[in-house]
Amino acid sequence: MVVFPNAKINLGLNIISKREDGFHNIESCFLPVPWNDALEIIPSDEFSFTSSGIDIPGSSSENLCVAAYHILAKEYSLPTVKIHLHKHVPIGAGMGGGSSDAAFTIKVLNSLFSLEMSEEEMENRARKLGSDCAFFIKNKPVVAVEKGDVFEEIAVDLGGKTLFIIYPEIHISTKEAYSGVVPRSHSRSMKEILSLPVDNWKDMLHNDFEDSLFPRYPALSNIKQVLYNHGAIYASMTGSGSALYGFFEGDNGLKGLFPKTSFKIINI
Repeated sequence: MVVFPNAKINLGLNIISKREDGFHNIESCFLPVPWNDALEIIPSDEFSFTSSGIDIPGSSSENLCVAAYHILAKEYSLPTVKIHLHKHVPIGAGMGGGSSDAAFTIKVLNSLFSLEMSEEEMENRARKLGSDCAFFIKNKPVVAVEKGDVFEEIAVDLGGKTLFIIYPEIHISTKEAYSGVVPRSHSRSMKEILSLPVDNWKDMLHNDFEDSLFPRYPALSNIKQVLYNHGAIYASMTGSGSALYGFFEGDNGLKGLFPKTSFKIINI
């Protein structure tokens, strides 16, 4: 079975407080976007994991797809499989690529072996793998709170807009990103801001990671400014970085803005 795990972007990201378990309470809107990996899982006489495309750091035994398989294999006594992942979503970009791969592994195994898990049951397994893994089970726009794994679906009106995502080839680990954040209270809720037209978001919708990462990586701040200079209605870094994005009314000239950088243009 072959599937195409997609990425996500964050519309705003508030770091609210530090938790006793070492994580942070956040508030953010997760929006699925069609920048995809390719994942194939087939029954096999022995278990194996291989990958192609973008080089994945670490050993294959540490990959989240492998971890997802072992969680279900232990619970359901699954037969062995062969997993191949073609990596296309940038790594260390704040786009949830690895989390998506893990969630899609759970969904494929559920279908392939007729495990009959509900979406809620699959989300619970995905939560064991990472804070935003569970999001990719239902894969719909949500406001995410607590560790980023408790969701409320939300309708976001972006019809007719062009989304331009840029990955500046800067890898930022989650650990590095969180090391510089200062939790704070926020005067407006994410739902309240997102109910307004996109034109109003610029001065209201903020990613708190930008405050510490932009001084450390000036190229990120520069990219955001270039997006606004070329007519972005709203621009931001996504997740813990380093990818940035902007919403535009059209896509004229966008391909020429960052010719040496990985990017994706999406008509919403």
